[in-house]
Amino acid sequence: MKENYFIIHGSFGSPFGNWFSWLQDFISSDDKQVYVPQFPIGVEYQNYENWSKLLKYYLELGLINENTTIIGHSIAPVFISKFLTENKVKVKKLIFVCGFNNYLGINDEYDTVNKTMYFNNLEDVKQYANQIICFYSDNDPYVKYEVEKDFASNVATEQILIPNAGHINSESGYDTFEDIVNYL
Repeated sequence: MKENYFIIHGSFGSPFGNWFSWLQDFISSDDKQVYVPQFPIGVEYQNYENWSKLLKYYLELGLINENTTIIGHSIAPVFISKFLTENKVKVKKLIFVCGFNNYLGINDEYDTVNKTMYFNNLEDVKQYANQIICFYSDNDPYVKYEVEKDFASNVATEQILIPNAGHINSESGYDTFEDIVNYL
């Protein structure tokens, strides 16, 4: 089976935000298959159950398997971790950017949609990927450095701290994300 890639956006996000389109184009240019789904967003729609339904669709099609690399930003890393653990799905590699778990305090809307993604057995995801790379910054305006560092310390086989990179999103100047390419 051919290797493939998924890029998963964060809360209130889209497949076209941040560096996602740039990365999709980069991966596709190497004749590899990449999926960048639009997950349900909005306080009434964004929750673990709805996001799982969409990812299960790809799973049932056989598109998530041991040849899959999943890249997730912000809330996506904990969502992906929970999904793989609950569904006992093994993938090739996970690349997490600004991941966090069990963190409240961004604002009411974000806290409402994010808290459905959290779970207690985060370390269990290590059973479902050979490699887990975590990128994070020391000055994220939304999620405290210690929270992102703790997330990475719990799951990563490799951690990459990018100083002064904010939330590693467009707002922080990341419409492209060259550093991630070396880990694909």
